[in-house]
Amino acid sequence: MLANYHAHTWRCRHAFGTEREYIEEAIKGGFKVFGFSDHIPQVWPEGYDSGMRMLLHQLPEYVKTITDLKKEYEKDIEIFLGFEAEYYPDYFDKIIEELKKYPEIDYLILGQHFLYNEMNAPASGTPTSDVKILTDYCDQVIEALETEKFSCVAHPDIINFKGDPSDYYDQMKRICLKAKEKDVPLEINFLGLLDNRIYPNPLFWRIAGEVGNEVIFGADCHSKDMVINKRSEELASLMVSKYNLNHIDYLKLKKVN
Repeated sequence: MLANYHAHTWRCRHAFGTEREYIEEAIKGGFKVFGFSDHIPQVWPEGYDSGMRMLLHQLPEYVKTITDLKKEYEKDIEIFLGFEAEYYPDYFDKIIEELKKYPEIDYLILGQHFLYNEMNAPASGTPTSDVKILTDYCDQVIEALETEKFSCVAHPDIINFKGDPSDYYDQMKRICLKAKEKDVPLEINFLGLLDNRIYPNPLFWRIAGEVGNEVIFGADCHSKDMVINKRSEELASLMVSKYNLNHIDYLKLKKVN
């Protein structure tokens, strides 16, 4: 694995260790590129806290920390500064305006962990047989791709649909087609492989192979021990072969500004 663009920091409140430890592991593992994409803060109504992302007041310190490390390690590895972001229609423009204050930010990846605007909404990983929830998830991801702000889709198959596979096929194919139209790669998520989660979903990756999407590996690091993940890399490589996926090593990063 030459590059990883999916890594979290302690600020999200469910990751551990220092950014320096991640970078040292990446160098040890022979990475050429390492991107930090911690869970994006949001401009929430007063009193709400999702509990799984950095707070808005931590944004300047996050930017400074990664920017300083970029300079310190520039001879050893290329470091990028980004965020894993949901597309929440009522709040997306607001957080983009905040991010525009920091030209150092290199990219966003889309990780649609909740539907609608998160508050009082189902998590994408909640089991459901409701075709409306599946359709709404796909609509929201497609609307996110239409913004052209995202450099890849992290765990696009996070939706935990338990209904008719033909409904899943028809709806998720819309995501694959839109991602191909917008030239946005789809991520095979190593954390899903490591934890035996509902993703990667074999049917989704069969669809991606049929559509011809570009596919990238994402370590989804939450600790330094997850930076080098040979077993997940082996399993992901088998998926590439099995589903005839168009694997790429590097992302074409889209700036927020």
